Amino acid sequence: MSLNSALLTDLYQLTMAQGYWEKGKVNEEACFHMTFRENPFHGGYAVACGIDQLCELVEDFHFTQEDIDYLASLTAPGGGKLFKEEFLSYLLSMEPALDIYAVREGEIVFANEPIVRVTGPILQCQIIETPLLNAMNFQTLIATKAARICNVAQAPVAEFGLRRAQGPAGGLYASRAAVVGGCSSTSNVLAGAMFDIPVSGTHAHSWVMSFDSELEAFRAYAEAMPNNCVLLIDTYDVEQGLENAITVGLEMKARGQRLMGVRIDSGDLAWLAKMCRKRLDEAGLTDTGIVLSNDLDEYLVNSILGQGAKVNSWGIGTKLAASYDQPTLGGVYKLSAVRPEGQDAWEDCIKISEQSVKLTTPGVLDVRRYFHEDGRLAGDMVFDVNAGVDEREQIIDPSDRLRRKILAGKRYETLLRPLALKGKVCLTAEDRDAMTAQQRVRQGLDTLDESQKRLTNPHSYPVGLERSLFKRREALVDELRGQ
Repeated sequence: MSLNSALLTDLYQLTMAQGYWEKGKVNEEACFHMTFRENPFHGGYAVACGIDQLCELVEDFHFTQEDIDYLASLTAPGGGKLFKEEFLSYLLSMEPALDIYAVREGEIVFANEPIVRVTGPILQCQIIETPLLNAMNFQTLIATKAARICNVAQAPVAEFGLRRAQGPAGGLYASRAAVVGGCSSTSNVLAGAMFDIPVSGTHAHSWVMSFDSELEAFRAYAEAMPNNCVLLIDTYDVEQGLENAITVGLEMKARGQRLMGVRIDSGDLAWLAKMCRKRLDEAGLTDTGIVLSNDLDEYLVNSILGQGAKVNSWGIGTKLAASYDQPTLGGVYKLSAVRPEGQDAWEDCIKISEQSVKLTTPGVLDVRRYFHEDGRLAGDMVFDVNAGVDEREQIIDPSDRLRRKILAGKRYETLLRPLALKGKVCLTAEDRDAMTAQQRVRQGLDTLDESQKRLTNPHSYPVGLERSLFKRREALVDELRGQ
């Protein structure tokens, strides 16, 4: 059974779907948005990722007979069949009809703004919620982590976290998301084949341990892989390992070949890297690079570079592929408007909740991104596409008097773009390409102020509501609370 099966959803999506079907709401339209409430890793931004998998989900959005047979076998806790035969027949013949708008893969995005908008039959909007969030939450998290690491690394970063990733599917999509976020390659060969992304790798400690001596192991590897020779020098002792690598490097140089690098995977990496650089240069191997690994993240990379180490590339696994310091993005998918069958106008929906952070925004929403004259980002404004925008003097978050942002007259673009119309994906192969998305990330990061990219206490980027939408939401909250 495919991972893109229509059964990849929460059961309550299907029990609600049967309820919509029974109550004659099959043709009622709804509008849902995916947002997240806080930028991950206490950072200043996020990198949207998961669009390609979302396209796959739309392309495979149908129930097979095998799916229906399984659903027919389920029983209710109170006894009897959970699903009615007529409803399951409806699912089997159901044709996808969703319109999905989303930001581009690799777009720089921020908390409290929609990054995906889904409209169409409420029953279908409900069923696709769980797999949509699964794809976007995880991959956005990993792509953001990769962008933070690569932004400070100042050299190529190879992702090699498959062995500690969250299962096969988690490993595959983590590898792709890491490359979207900025990694130069992955060790994951299947991800390379599936997503057309670069792969890299050399040897492990076991290679060295399988020979009678470290020098013999290094010579054997240089002979086996003369054009891909990075020697791991900390199996026994880094200083002795370095001397053995220098011996092999000079032998390779005499043959017209090149020792590409030495890798260190343990110990005081900053001190060892500086020692190795000095000794390699003394030996005349100035073009042999230093590669560092060993449970690194953006903070350790930043610290090592701050101590003056010259590093040519990095290998980062667990802390990236498993998003070690933050397990989830926390993205949500909320109903914001409905359009009953036969009506033209959308009706606002809003969730108030007992926590102000969970207050939702009504309407069919999009985002305007404004730019300063020098190309840097000025602010994002959420607006209702059916209500328009007051062009005279628009401000971000009218309730925040300490951080008003006048946006009138600034250049802007709209972020949400068609991903699927009437159930048919309309993105091109280039739109879905991981390497194209990686370039978009780099360009997007260049539009951020340096203060918004720093690792600790980044400057907050302004995101808020269009003036009339803000007032409309306030009025709706007052009405629903009986004020």
